[in-house]
Parts: sequence; structure tokens; C-alpha cells
Amino acid sequence: TGRWSTHFELVGFPGLLDYRMFLFFGFLILLLITVTANLLILFLVSLDHQLHTPMYFFLWNLSLLDLLMTTAILPKLLAVLSGYDSTITMTACFGQMYFIISVGTTENCLVAAMAYDRYIAVVKPLHYNVIINVKMCFIILATSWILGLVIPATSIILASNLPYCASNKIMHCFCDYPAVISLACTDITDHATGAFGLGLLGNYLPMLYVLWTYVRIVLSVLKVKTTGSRAKAFSMCSSHVTVVLLYYVSASVVYAGLKMNSLSYDGRIFVGGLNYFLIPMVNPMIYSLRNKKMKEAARKYFNFVISFPTNRKTSVGNS
Repeated sequence: TGRWSTHFELVGFPGLLDYRMFLFFGFLILLLITVTANLLILFLVSLDHQLHTPMYFFLWNLSLLDLLMTTAILPKLLAVLSGYDSTITMTACFGQMYFIISVGTTENCLVAAMAYDRYIAVVKPLHYNVIINVKMCFIILATSWILGLVIPATSIILASNLPYCASNKIMHCFCDYPAVISLACTDITDHATGAFGLGLLGNYLPMLYVLWTYVRIVLSVLKVKTTGSRAKAFSMCSSHVTVVLLYYVSASVVYAGLKMNSLSYDGRIFVGGLNYFLIPMVNPMIYSLRNKKMKEAARKYFNFVISFPTNRKTSVGNS
């Protein structure tokens, strides 16, 4: 069978074509909020020396990954919703697919690395600066990025070489792996099985490590006799726990939603896009913009107070 398609067409939201302009402005606002919040974190952490600690180093990279994820999806989605350009070349499509999966895998590894950082901060506080030094931070970061780049490569390369001679309409708002390979006019069982296995490797191994880390943290904290020390130890992990729950609960919702045969195309797109649309916007609010040190840095460089509730301050780092 020859390869007929050289371009794909992104349908967007098939059942909501009459509401494209509402969706356009909704996703435009989402893009502006996400980009602004994450750029603010990148700017503050880069400039303020008080934020040059391992935890904020990891937060800086998490914001960078969220920014990359958002800009990989939303600008093209806005072009589709506006009617300006819904086509995408095969090269660009598989490039977008690889980029999204790679960034997502790197984020999973980085969240696991941040769990290790919290584990050392709580369980071995006296040795924290010795263990989590500059060299270790760069080793952790490099490992996360390398795994993110390597894990999806084989699946994407194999998928890009499949013959696409059926419909060229991708029933999604970006080049989602299952939506694209379903258009191949050949048996894709082995491809789907292999991609599922790599997905387990990239998603659930980091999750298991995070769970193991927090079991160790909880057992260690429970041995502390004073209530104040326990509260301080748990507060050091509160932001990370919130983000971990957000990542893996949303991933579970995505998995459950995609298994529901009665779910419409639009429902599948919204559920499947939960990790890609929501988390990059929510992460800065949970992790940094409500943090005392981040607000002090904002006052210092912008001379204004970020208007999040001050009575619920999140402690991040070793403060």
C-alpha cells in the first residue's frame, strides 16, 4: 500500500464547530494566563538570588516544560479554531507528537526528582546541602531530559513510517498519538502495544517512585515527637503533594475516560487534553505564585503584590 497522505487536517472539536469562536477566545485566554504565569516564574527565579536553591531550580525547569507544552499545542489549536489553517504536514504533525510526549515524559521524571529532593529535605535535613548540590541538580535534570527525549523516540519513528492512505482527518485538536495512528491503513496492534508499554515506563515508574518516597517521608515524620516539627515537615511537601495528585489523578481520569466507549469525540478530546491544557496553567498557582519567597521577589522586581490569599501560604524549599 502506498502512502497517499502528505498532509493531515486537524478537525479540532467535531461536535462543537458552531462554537468555534467561543472556544477560540477561551483557549486564547488560557494561553495568555499560562504563558504569563510561567514566564513570571522563569523571570523571578533567574533574577532573585534568594531563589537560587535546588527546589526553585527544579521549579524553574517545571515552568519551562509547562511553557513548552503550551506553546506546542495552543497556537496551532487557535489557528484551527479561527479557520485560518487546519492543515498540518506529516513532518510537522509527528514533530508535534514527539515534542508533546517528550515534554510530558520529562515532566513526569522531574516531578519524581522533586520528590527525592523533598525526601532528603525532610528525612536527612542536615545532609541536604551536601547531597542536593549543584552537580546533583544538573545530573537529575540531565537524566530527566534524556529519558524524556529517548523514551518516545522509537514509537514516533515507527508511527511516522506507517502508510496513511485512509482519511487524513485527525479527530483531535492536536497530533495525538492514538488519533493519528488510527488513520493508518495497516494493522497497528503491535504499534499500539509497544506505545502502551513505553507509556507505562514513562508514567507509572515515576509515579511508583514518588509513592515509595512519600511512604518513607511519612514514616520518618511520624517518628518526630513534637507537633510543630511534624507540621513543618509536612508543609515542606504540601505543594509537591498537590502537584503530584494533580498529575496522577488527572492521568487516571484521562485513562478512565478514554476507556469509555460511550464518550463522544469532543468528550475524549477534553478528557485527553486535561494534562495538556489544565496542568501548565495550574502548576504556577499551586507551586510558586502563592509562595512567600516568590511574592517577595515579585514585590522587589515589579513593586506590586500578587493577589493570592496571604493567609494560606505554601512553604517551598527549606524555608
